[in-house]
Amino acid sequence: MSREIIHTDRAPAAIGPYSQAVRVGPTVYLSGQIPLDPSTGLVIEGDIEAQARRAFENLKAVCEAAGGSLDKIVRAGLFLTNLGDFAKVNAVMAEYFSAPFPARSTVEVSALPRGVQFEIDAIMVLD
Repeated sequence: MSREIIHTDRAPAAIGPYSQAVRVGPTVYLSGQIPLDPSTGLVIEGDIEAQARRAFENLKAVCEAAGGSLDKIVRAGLFLTNLGDFAKVNAVMAEYFSAPFPARSTVEVSALPRGVQFEIDAIMVLD
């Protein structure tokens, strides 16, 4: 089975040796998105809600570049540097997803790239 590399300028370029997403058949594996401004490559200013929104927007752009949407995500992984922000991130996620929701894990980590507070990765299945 062949792999199709997904890339869009509407999301930040990879900051390491990886692709924004890889499609294998109907499944798209989306790399982690952090709150980088795609036009500058810099971390956006703001609180956890602002950071989460930017990361979700970046993820949405990659989904769309792969021919899908956030509604096609079947699993998401959320990474926070402070699990005390769990409720705030849930509220932001509810702005982007509706029932039926994807499966999800949420983990607190000691640090994330570029010192951000939030990252999301996901798996999407296209029809």
